[in-house]
Formats: sequence, C-alpha cells, structure tokens
Amino acid sequence: MAIRDILIIPEKKLRLKSELVKTIDKPLRALVDDMFATMYEAPGIGLAAIQIGEPLRLITMDVAGKEEPKDPRVFINPEIVWSSDDTSTYEEGCLSIPEYYEEVVRPASIKVKFLDIDGKEQELTAEGLLSTCLQHEIDHLNGVLFIDHISKLKRDMVMKKFKKAAKKSGGDLANDKEPSHHIG
Repeated sequence: MAIRDILIIPEKKLRLKSELVKTIDKPLRALVDDMFATMYEAPGIGLAAIQIGEPLRLITMDVAGKEEPKDPRVFINPEIVWSSDDTSTYEEGCLSIPEYYEEVVRPASIKVKFLDIDGKEQELTAEGLLSTCLQHEIDHLNGVLFIDHISKLKRDMVMKKFKKAAKKSGGDLANDKEPSHHIG
C-alpha cells in the first residue's frame, strides 16, 4: 500500500475520460489499496483513479462520519442509470482543488450500476452525501470537475489562482486536513 500524489488543477490529465476496467486482478486490487491509503491520508471521502494519474473507471469512497466505523466502498465502472428531478445543494471541495469550496446543485438521489471488487454487478440507490459524492467522483471519470457546475466567473477565478500557484510551484497546495470538505 502506497500513498500516491494527487493531481492538482490545472493538470491536464484531470480532463481525461477514463477507460473501462476490463479485469479485476492483483494489480487492480493493489491500485485500490493505494487509492484508499491516499484518500484517507489526504484526508478525503472519495477518490477517482484519475486523480492519481490512472485513467480507469474506478472510485474509492468512505462517507462514514468521524464517530462512525470506517465504511470503505469500491465502485468499478460506475454508471448513473437514474437521477431524481429533486435537487440538493452541498458545499463541495475536491482533493484536486485544495482549499476551494463552493455550493453545487445536483440531483438529490441517483441509482448507480457498478461492479464491486469481486466483479459482481451491483445496483445502489443513493441520496444525501453518498449521492453527492458518487456524482462528484463519476464526474471525475468523465473529465468533469465540480467547478464545472459553478458560474464561469467563479470557475475562471479558481483556474487563474491555481495556474499562478502551479507556476510558482513552491507551496503545499494540499494542506487542508478537514475530510468532510474533500469529496475527492
């Protein structure tokens, strides 16, 4: 298990559309272990493989509260097959956009089809934080960032800030250690 570097905007790889996972083998399980180690260390509640430079349709997630036991979940090739007309607003943050938070409106509940770590087909109806986190992470798999759901003016300001920081490349951009803020 290794902690991997998390890609930070404006890294172009974050805009890649991830490829389907074709086989669940030992290297994939090792990647899942690395993703959990990286996600927990960050700390965050979700991580898409592309965020550590692996363009695979793979997500790790744990939305358990601080006082609850860990609840690690793996979603392989997840696909939203239904979403509600009702919406919810959640203040999102992202491990790839450290220290920036913005309210995002998304469907309140969704149904997701995916494979679990054993390759079994699963279907899950999610609402609340789990729904928001799944939508956020599935967006990553499609090259979409949560800032794509906010106004162009705010998005442009964020991108400008991170491009400037990337040029300086001197500071630690990922120093916010509040996991409830970092969806992934």
